[in-house]
Amino acid sequence: MTLRVSHGSLAFAIAEKSNAEQVAYRPYTIKSGVSIAANLREAFKTESELLQSTPRARVLVNSPVLLLPIEEYDQQQNETLYRHSFPDTEGCAMMSNVLPDLNAVALFAVNKDLITVVYDHYEDVKFMALMQPVWHYMHKRSFIGVHRKLFAHFHDNMLEVFSFERNRFVFSNRFEVKHAKDALYFILFVWKELAMDQQKDELYLSGDIMDRQKLMADLQQHLRKVSAINPAADFNRAPMTAIKGITLDLVTLYLG
Repeated sequence: MTLRVSHGSLAFAIAEKSNAEQVAYRPYTIKSGVSIAANLREAFKTESELLQSTPRARVLVNSPVLLLPIEEYDQQQNETLYRHSFPDTEGCAMMSNVLPDLNAVALFAVNKDLITVVYDHYEDVKFMALMQPVWHYMHKRSFIGVHRKLFAHFHDNMLEVFSFERNRFVFSNRFEVKHAKDALYFILFVWKELAMDQQKDELYLSGDIMDRQKLMADLQQHLRKVSAINPAADFNRAPMTAIKGITLDLVTLYLG
């Protein structure tokens, strides 16, 4: 079972061979004014996917991530470093994911009540930063061609901008975006900070792209090579990519 937990949203997915899409996916309509943990507790009573008997679960968590070089990682410093970077983590536990392909460790926070609810229903649980499968997939794409690449991924009213230099991050940050002009500003700001070439280097947009046509047109006024990633084309029209509303983090988790 995969649980996708974000600010104001929950979704569930599980491999299902009897489905044409090979995966059963269900977004959950949450009750506003109630914590995500309480919503999840209620979902376990009503959602057919969650009623299936399985001892294992993965939980994709959308929370700010602190990336550390793997050679500088010290587990005893996790909480101090994370809370210094993101002070608003009351009632949360620190989690870490080692990213060996990128020589990094991702630190993130998970609400303690949410952890309790998950462990009430599963024996074996793995918590993952929501962006981990997206990073993994885009890192593999970064080796295609010889020019530098910047990736801009949209999800949950957030914009994640990141780039790689062979087997390392050279940049990763997330921004809250309400309008396409916000996204335009952040992307071009990062492009300039990384001293990328407007004529040769490449920008890839992915996810729930905000005001897609206008944003791409505005970006193309400044950058020559701007593309939007199409999961159906990238994954040879795998049936899962046809599921309405499924997020790229789930697609890359199962197919990437």
